[in-house]
Amino acid sequence: MAHWHSNPEIVVIGAGAAGIAAGRRLAGRGRSFLIVEASDRIGGRAHTVEVAGMPLDLGCGWLHSADRNPWTRTAEAAGLTVDRSPPAWGRQYRDLGFSREEQRAAAEAWEAFDRRLRESPPPSDRASDALEPHGAWNAYLNARSTYVSGAELDRISIQDMLAYDDADSGANWRLPGGYGALIAATGCGLPVAFGAPVERIDRHGARLRLETPKGALSAQAIIVTVPTPLLCDGGLRFDPPLHDKLEAAESLPLGLADKLFLALDDAEDLAPDSQVIGNPRSQATGSYYLRPFGRPLIEAFFGGEQARTLETEGEAAAAAFAAEELAGLFGNAFARRLRPLAATAWGSAAFSRGSYSHALPGRAEARERLAAPVEGRIFFAGEACSRADYSTAHGARVTGIAAAEAALAAVPGQ
Repeated sequence: MAHWHSNPEIVVIGAGAAGIAAGRRLAGRGRSFLIVEASDRIGGRAHTVEVAGMPLDLGCGWLHSADRNPWTRTAEAAGLTVDRSPPAWGRQYRDLGFSREEQRAAAEAWEAFDRRLRESPPPSDRASDALEPHGAWNAYLNARSTYVSGAELDRISIQDMLAYDDADSGANWRLPGGYGALIAATGCGLPVAFGAPVERIDRHGARLRLETPKGALSAQAIIVTVPTPLLCDGGLRFDPPLHDKLEAAESLPLGLADKLFLALDDAEDLAPDSQVIGNPRSQATGSYYLRPFGRPLIEAFFGGEQARTLETEGEAAAAAFAAEELAGLFGNAFARRLRPLAATAWGSAAFSRGSYSHALPGRAEARERLAAPVEGRIFFAGEACSRADYSTAHGARVTGIAAAEAALAAVPGQ
């Protein structure tokens, strides 16, 4: 808990990956600043918990574009193990319920879809409009979209989607000790005030006034790193309003991707770090990572509308759905070997209300509008502000550093 400082030079709103990155840069310059965080922890949508002696990433878990991801260097500098094993995505374990020929056909359908996006994109910029009419693998393509973007293809901007794909290096590595744990550790020692959601920012005066349940703050500049839903629904209000920011945030909603961790008895009969899709012919299906890091568990992943449905119905419903899909692949007796360990509900999490951003069709330019500074004293950061590395912790980190540099330039040192 930070000592409450009511008049710092700079206030950072949010202690997620972007806010922590901004804070580290400000601390390195010896400036007066305070990070205010609505929740009771550091990390935001990065969150590692220990269950049954195992660190589980409830939020981000993969170092995407790991060979150029700055969190990789941070982990290595801290002496942490970085697992460079390639992910098992796209390979159905034992070809269960998804024959080798079907996997090949589904992969070819995705490649053909990608070519249409690039070579003859529909004028709507709506990814679903590039699907083959009545295509045999359209449900699979939509399910895949929910894992990547947290939303189905009818809500995805082609331009935005391709910007990410073109920037992705293809290297995806992991941290056995937890990605969220790394980000939280990076924030240790920074001045963070917890339980202090900023409710209103008064722009009328020479200094910005921030109102929180813990009291008011005054700052020369602020860095806003909150997820886009909090800018849309009045969770954080500007006075006078910033209508362009509201519109940009509404164009960049958070998709939903939830995880369910299931303990697995007698796990040794499954190969570690393998993967299955529950039903590749259904849009509403789960993806299951079997024995990650060789651990006796299964990491289930649900996205889009299916994730919303299961989140509404509760953890027991998600566990029952996963058990049914896995029993359909491994046999009815398999369900008796499963036991829920932990589950997420990011859509109902008060200070995120979703998982990661995607641009709505025709709205890819909203990322630049969201990131643009206001009045030379209000700066924005977070994964939604990243043009090509959105939805990632490294995209958030890079934007946080950029916002901190801009704030430092705007607030001359004393």
